[in-house]
Amino acid sequence: MFKMPKPEFTPEFRELAVKRVKSGLTIGTVARELGLVEQTLRNRVKAAEQGKLNPPGGKVVAPEHRELSRLRVENARLRMECEILKKATAYFAKDAL
Repeated sequence: MFKMPKPEFTPEFRELAVKRVKSGLTIGTVARELGLVEQTLRNRVKAAEQGKLNPPGGKVVAPEHRELSRLRVENARLRMECEILKKATAYFAKDAL
């Protein structure tokens, strides 16, 4: 089974997600838009309310690393979709014969 890599999100991305929730959008809507798990977003909103969202001394991520991380996640998702389509094709081809 193929395991998707865990994406690393920048402090700016986390702040953006929390701001969108606090602006009145639901957690589910924001999570779907940004490709997050709802519970993760709930935890981040709760951490932001407690002032613990971006702890001091957190690592700074360069824009190139963010893009590379995003592309790796997208690549993993596309590979998984390709595997699913291969299996579906094989299944339906078996029925056609």
